Amino acid sequence: METKLIDGKQIARDVRAELKEKVKKAVSAGMKAPKLVVILVGEDPASKIYVNNKEKACGWVSMKSETLRMPAETSEEEVLAKISELNADPEVNGILVQLPLPKGLDEQKILLAIDPAKDVDGFHPMNVGKSAVGDASALVSCTPLGIMELLHRSGIQVSGKRCVVAGRSNIVGKPMARLLLADNGTVTVCHSRTQDMDQILKEADIFVAAVGKPKMFRGEQLKDGAVVIDVGIHHLDDGICGDVDTESCMGKVSYITPVPGGVGPMTIAMLLSNTWQAYCTQNNYKAD
Repeated sequence: METKLIDGKQIARDVRAELKEKVKKAVSAGMKAPKLVVILVGEDPASKIYVNNKEKACGWVSMKSETLRMPAETSEEEVLAKISELNADPEVNGILVQLPLPKGLDEQKILLAIDPAKDVDGFHPMNVGKSAVGDASALVSCTPLGIMELLHRSGIQVSGKRCVVAGRSNIVGKPMARLLLADNGTVTVCHSRTQDMDQILKEADIFVAAVGKPKMFRGEQLKDGAVVIDVGIHHLDDGICGDVDTESCMGKVSYITPVPGGVGPMTIAMLLSNTWQAYCTQNNYKAD
């Protein structure tokens, strides 16, 4: 069997190209360009890289971006005051607080302070609840949303398929299960307490691995012809890998996302998509 790699880089480029045209059309009609503000507290090296990538991505689609860099010793009250200021600013369409936050800052309290209409990460309980009941106005967590784009744009049908999600985090696992269910998949969520996981994996037409453990899953555990979406990314001495041992899956599964270059690029593309959605809602703008 030929295993096809799902090219997340190319699909992300396609999404950005479409968004760029939409932004161009809105600006041509006299609108201001959408604006995303990222709050970066502290000096976490990985966070700096992520934020720089988000700034570049905004530039690619002609969106405005601003990064508010705050020292690690910034108080919780100062962060909350800045979020309140951004919530009230009509020119700011999306607000993102880069995680992780320095010790001493209440992550949940800070994320809850973001106006749900500007919560482009899709973490606010208001957006989670809307997504759970199928409200199209919900801003959905970017990584699961990006995975759905990868599946749809690769011509992979979810409806009627057995879908297995390994991992139950609020950021990936749980929203992933909801989106697959909304697309008429039959969904099982596996986690550290799951019994007979190998038997469950053998039934999966679509398998999403999001456990955060390098090369935990191998091809022999999977159904012939399965679609494998690998969310993990790990920097090991011998290179970068995901939660799935990709080499053991080649020739066994029908599709697989590479690491890197699979799910990762889609997460930022969906952040831009969410910013566009928030912008349209806030301005009562109906794009063609």
